[in-house]
Amino acid sequence: MKPRFRNRPFLDLAKLAALSALILLLFYTLLYNPPCKVSPAVIAPVELKLSNITTEPVHYPTNISHIKFVLVGCTKTWPMRRPYTEAWWRPNQTRGNIFMDFPPPTEFLPWPKTSPPFRLNSDATKLPVYPKLANPIEARIFRSVLDSFNLGDNEGVRWFVMADDDTVFFVENLVEVLGKYDHTEKFYIGMYSESVVSNFLFAFDMAYGGAGYALSYSLVEQVAPLMNDCLERYPFSHTSDHLTSSCLFDLGISLTLERGVHQVDLLGDISGMLSAHPPSPIITLHHFDNIDPIFPKKNRTDAVKHLMQAAEVDQSRLAQQTICYDKGKNWSISVSWGYSAHIYESIIPRSILKRPLETFKPWKNGPPPLYMFNTRLVTDDPCQAPHEFFMEYIRRLKGDSLVVSTYRRRARRRLQPCFFSGNHTADDILKIRVFSNATVRKQPGKVECCNILNMSGTNVMNLKLRECRKGEVIA
Repeated sequence: MKPRFRNRPFLDLAKLAALSALILLLFYTLLYNPPCKVSPAVIAPVELKLSNITTEPVHYPTNISHIKFVLVGCTKTWPMRRPYTEAWWRPNQTRGNIFMDFPPPTEFLPWPKTSPPFRLNSDATKLPVYPKLANPIEARIFRSVLDSFNLGDNEGVRWFVMADDDTVFFVENLVEVLGKYDHTEKFYIGMYSESVVSNFLFAFDMAYGGAGYALSYSLVEQVAPLMNDCLERYPFSHTSDHLTSSCLFDLGISLTLERGVHQVDLLGDISGMLSAHPPSPIITLHHFDNIDPIFPKKNRTDAVKHLMQAAEVDQSRLAQQTICYDKGKNWSISVSWGYSAHIYESIIPRSILKRPLETFKPWKNGPPPLYMFNTRLVTDDPCQAPHEFFMEYIRRLKGDSLVVSTYRRRARRRLQPCFFSGNHTADDILKIRVFSNATVRKQPGKVECCNILNMSGTNVMNLKLRECRKGEVIA
């Protein structure tokens, strides 16, 4: 009997050839360039998107969850400073810790959820360099960033933000400012002191921890293992801020300045500074126990809470100066949104009004210049002395599309009207109402202008903030 499939090898070869032909046909079909070509402009976005996905990580905009606060306090001062921290801390939103020198006493327990979770600093006394340190307390503060990093809860962290327990943050502005920077690069962001003497004694290119400073995650990741080595190199350093800056400088990192960060190395009444803030988002304030309450007729704690009411409505405009003019009366009006308003009985250009009135005193006396910015001297000249108004309340109008902030007169000026401007006194103005857009944030670095609305027959002045026109002269 003959084999049933005596040509089996031949048949297998034929099947293989047929399969190969089919594959070649499909391959040719896929590669075939049809007469109606797809525009490269249509294809390009797809190719670009795939390229981005495969070659570099996707970075979403910075938000509050990307910031880890490293606050430093001590059990002795915490009862007095706790209200400052709780004024801005947002439970279940802000993340981080306050690092203490000793366990909190029983009267602090249970630890409130309105405060940052507390942690004890690691024991620096075990370091070999500890007996050589010029100021051992500062070593604890310096190593707080290391302690925070070593906690391990760093998933999603882009920035470590260092500050004292009496530092007040404006968190939305902080998020916006840090969002400008690439957190995967090495950044050291902060500000020097307002006081020339402070900077002379410590450093002009150093961020002050009381004002607060930010370190990118990649920088902390690099510097954390080296912090004890920095202590070995600089045992003579008297401040944690100097230790930090020296350590970072040795790594080739320089300070990036942000003008909205404030150490407040000043004494007395800082309303002059807050009424002429530079056109940068206000990020921090510090040293509230060393200055007068920032609002009249309020204690320090209530004054901070009052300012935070404005911050909750619109941080982008908080303490941002807007200037407009009543040319009929020869008045200049300067508004520090959410804080104060001034009326001057003469036309004064913005180049002058942007300088703070020197209502404050230096932290430490020395030869001039006293401050790192230009100031205007307080005067009883009726053409140069302002009528002062301070924020009374803020509310939203018209379905949240407008915000009205109201500023009440502090006191009578007790000066004659400005003769050279026509004797148009502003003594009758008791309140100033400022209307602003609730849906449009002020752009950092830009100034806004304003219009005076009809105010005939009333002791209330109404202003409307607006975008400055192209080429508009504020004078």
